[in-house]
Amino acid sequence: MYQAVVFFDLDGTLMRDDKTVDPSSVAAVQQLKANHVLPVIATGRNVFEVADIMAQTGIDSIVSANGSYVAYQGQFLSVHEIDKDVLTDLTHFANANQTALAYYNNAGFALSHRDALTVKNYRVLGQTATVQPDFYRHNVINFLLTFEAMAGTQYSRRYRGRLSFVRNNPRALDTMPWGVSKAVGIHDILTKAHLTNVPTYGFGDAMNDVEMFQAVQKPIAMGNGNATVKHMAAYVTADNMHDGIKQGLAHYDLI
Repeated sequence: MYQAVVFFDLDGTLMRDDKTVDPSSVAAVQQLKANHVLPVIATGRNVFEVADIMAQTGIDSIVSANGSYVAYQGQFLSVHEIDKDVLTDLTHFANANQTALAYYNNAGFALSHRDALTVKNYRVLGQTATVQPDFYRHNVINFLLTFEAMAGTQYSRRYRGRLSFVRNNPRALDTMPWGVSKAVGIHDILTKAHLTNVPTYGFGDAMNDVEMFQAVQKPIAMGNGNATVKHMAAYVTADNMHDGIKQGLAHYDLI
């Protein structure tokens, strides 16, 4: 029986700025497991993108793609698929506005087309992006990147009630089925794994962690975090480059 559940965002939280995990954080996760505490990754990234981090840390439970795909102890638990009619309409709208989409599921992704924003985005991520405009027609899609510059609001206005958008970088919007967030994925894992009666903690730094902070009992903001999540936090730990994970866990006597 687990004594607690701890959810970890990745970028800017469990991962350092160079996208690696500090050895002190790996050791802290191992100590958590020894103390019968369940560690869970809670990220905007998809499963295929973080397989190496899961292997390195020994974490096999994940709330991925901002809650739209969840696995528990290495086994599929839930998926929130984007409706094909919505995908078709979104694709036509994006094409008409000469903006790009990236279609994602737990196994891979493809672009509608390349433009300056997509080239920069995948250079930053260190990923190779292939163009396959009909990828969404033949695959389950639970997550998109909708490429729109910072000031843009056309998508959130047009698709209110059908899609949820979260700004997670200057180039694109994380896009999920309406109402889906990390909080939904957290609810899925806690209810379906029968963990609703154990204490919950969450580490995060960015705006896609707001719903997670609302869903857990003890939200912990990284020192490098956004002002909004810091204001919501029960505790602000050190930053992601200076043992923030270890410090936060120790603060709550979890390690």
